This record gives sequence, structure tokens and C-alpha cells, in this order.
Amino acid sequence: MDEQTRLELEAAAFRQLVQHLRERTDVQNIDLMNLAGFCRNCLSKWYKAAAEEKGMSMDYEEAREIVYGMPYEEWKKCYQTEATAEQKAKYDAVQAQSAH
Repeated sequence: MDEQTRLELEAAAFRQLVQHLRERTDVQNIDLMNLAGFCRNCLSKWYKAAAEEKGMSMDYEEAREIVYGMPYEEWKKCYQTEATAEQKAKYDAVQAQSAH
């Protein structure tokens, strides 16, 4: 596979992942962190870092809006729920394990 095709396929897969996460507003970031070790905010940080590697200026909120499909504060108001005690405990346990 040539480099351009690889880049195009990776970009298409990323776009599909972002679209899927935009549609699955029922899946909270804490759930993603607990199961996969990353969340929408992580994707936003990676996007911002990639832009900066290319010499582009992008702030975190701009990157979040690209990933969330709307300003983050709006997404929180519409879709974010309070994490349960169980979610928080699992998050703490996962974070403690990954620190080792």
C-alpha cells in the first residue's frame, strides 16, 4: 500500500470514529476511559497535537469542537451525566493500574 492511500484510509477511519462518538452521546467519557483508556477529550488533545506538529495554531477548545461536533460546554449541557460511584471507583482503579 502506498503512503497516500494509507493516509487516506487512516483519515477515513478517524472520521468514522468521530462520527460514531458523536452519534453515541449515551456513552460517557468516563465509560470510554474505563474500557479503552481514552475518551473524546484525548482525541481532541491528539488532534491539537497533530495540528501543532504541522505548524498550525489550534487551541484545545477548537479541537474539542471538531471532535464533539459542537462546543464542549454545549455537549456537556445536552449529554453529560453525573458519573456514578461505580464509574468513579472503576476509573480510580484503572488509573492506579496504569500508573504502575
